[in-house]
Amino acid sequence: MEKLVQKMLEPSDIRIGGKRAWDIQIHDSSFYERVVSGGSLALGESYMDGWWDCEALDQFFERILGNRLDKKVKMDAKLLQLVMLKAKTIIAQRKSKAYEIGKRHYDIGNDLFTMMLDKGLNYSCAYWENAKTLDEAQEAKLDLICRKMGLKAGMKVLDIGCGWGGFAKYAAKKYGANVHGISVSREQVKLANRFCRGLDVEIKLTDYRSVKEKFDRIVSIGMFEHVGCRNYRTFMEVIRRCLKADGLVLLHTIGGNTSANSNDPWIDKYIFPNSLLPSAKQITAAVEGLFIIEDCHSFGQDYDKTLMVWYDNFIKNWNKLKDAYDQRFYRMWSYYLLSCAGSFRSRRNQLWQFVFSKNGIKGGYRYRKEVGVRSVV
Repeated sequence: MEKLVQKMLEPSDIRIGGKRAWDIQIHDSSFYERVVSGGSLALGESYMDGWWDCEALDQFFERILGNRLDKKVKMDAKLLQLVMLKAKTIIAQRKSKAYEIGKRHYDIGNDLFTMMLDKGLNYSCAYWENAKTLDEAQEAKLDLICRKMGLKAGMKVLDIGCGWGGFAKYAAKKYGANVHGISVSREQVKLANRFCRGLDVEIKLTDYRSVKEKFDRIVSIGMFEHVGCRNYRTFMEVIRRCLKADGLVLLHTIGGNTSANSNDPWIDKYIFPNSLLPSAKQITAAVEGLFIIEDCHSFGQDYDKTLMVWYDNFIKNWNKLKDAYDQRFYRMWSYYLLSCAGSFRSRRNQLWQFVFSKNGIKGGYRYRKEVGVRSVV
């Protein structure tokens, strides 16, 4: 079985027991059969169990994902059948389960996210074009979004999946917007309301399907990944209902190169339950007849750098966190951040910003492209 695994790794230039940063070291011989039969779920779980190590997991994943090894190794037939059956029969993102992602991911500890993220608490891809630090790159992303939406003082903005209030604080403080943020995470809502205290911002624990008000602008930053393919059209119908006739929508989302109806099993089980990366085809199909696509901007390579900085922050602050999180969590969280960095570096995942309007903008869509933002957090 070891020879089979080594042969599978050879096209990615990875050696078992090699001395390069991306080579893997096996500590338990049961690893081989477990991974061959269990695919990506078994690969992640065996790493969490300490059965193998790699000096640079991000480089390891860049190589195997770039070579599409994950598509060549099939998980155990029974497990595969269960995954496919779940995708076909269960709407994991139905309204009754909307708050599960909040409980299982975003509520695991504000201390963790505060130490890992930038000072503005932005848990989505930063924009590094002219930035040198994470704080600068996240503020550049927020300002880019505000400029793309033509944000002006007094505008009423809906922030779907507002996180810890990073965008809400920036938009209210720099642009004078009135921001209504919604989240399905109780911990996010508590911290976001403190973070935005004194500003024209209101953060509520609410599912997007419950919103009825009208807004000048609607933004969703890193939330669409939790909507699910069966709800893409519903999501677009909701934001159309809530958008004023001359309003704009900005959708910031991770995307996949191909359409799918189920997530990676390890990510689904341990990191983002009931989540799914949309394809460009699925997004455009969902907006057909509802919105005009005014703009699409792709900068997925910036997520690689963002994730690596988050990983560095996590490692640097581990001594402050380890009393609340065990060693298995440490390996799980490291695996999550570094495997995702490798996926963006290999261009298997993308990051898109779409701008939608209801009826099209006369004369064409334009936004101010100046770079350089003033810190407001």
